[in-house]
Amino acid sequence: MGLRIRRDDLVQVIAGKDRGKTGKVLRVDPKKQRVYVEGLNLVKRHQRATQLNPNAEVGVVEREAPIHISNVMLVDPQTNKPTRVGVSREGGAYNRVTKGSNSKLD
Repeated sequence: MGLRIRRDDLVQVIAGKDRGKTGKVLRVDPKKQRVYVEGLNLVKRHQRATQLNPNAEVGVVEREAPIHISNVMLVDPQTNKPTRVGVSREGGAYNRVTKGSNSKLD
């Protein structure tokens, strides 16, 4: 099954410097168990102009850094509160289910 949080999910950070903030998942790295959340855990990187990508931003650039998956919780679409995610199986297909309101996500 893999990870229970996927791209475009709305999540809330439950630990770290951005605790309590919510955002949309941009990218998931299942091998390292990390997620990139839009507008959260921002870090500054110095970007140099290169010949390979002349249209890239140059200078000091802010971008999202990865957050460990244990430090985020999925926001229940019905209650707008963070909830745990379970998996149910119907007819051979797996569905993600919220533990709070027991509603399907997929």
